[in-house]
Amino acid sequence: MAHSPIDAPHEPALEILSQRELAWPRAQVWDAYAQPERLARWWGPAGFSNRFASFDFRVGGDWHFTMHGPDGKDYANHVRFLVLEPPARLVLEHVNAPHFVAHVELAPTAGGAHTRLQFRMRFETAALRDAVAVYALPANEQNFDRLQAELARSP
Repeated sequence: MAHSPIDAPHEPALEILSQRELAWPRAQVWDAYAQPERLARWWGPAGFSNRFASFDFRVGGDWHFTMHGPDGKDYANHVRFLVLEPPARLVLEHVNAPHFVAHVELAPTAGGAHTRLQFRMRFETAALRDAVAVYALPANEQNFDRLQAELARSP
């Protein structure tokens, strides 16, 4: 039986996994994903900015936005929210190319004072995963740096 992209078993050959421990409780990390004005400030690698056309933060909702790169190019994005389980888990489908499903898990650590963020991108083929990993692995780390900066600006 085929698995949906939401509940598919882990297959490292198809996945990019990025993780970081954040010094904030997971409810605060969740809010940085759920609040569009905050998400627009930190989403994407270093040097990028965002313009959101729509942000329907509900299961089945769509998020349309343009990332403006430091190279002067615009990158249109369409994301669909597949799972929202505050404050623990969200699953996002990146609808346009490169197509992938991202599983974001927020686990409490340090007695709940910190959060272990796991960002797992799952691709349809190993070849696509390998092609995207070249830029996505460092970009995910930059994205986490920007998330930390966003979390630090809020109480």
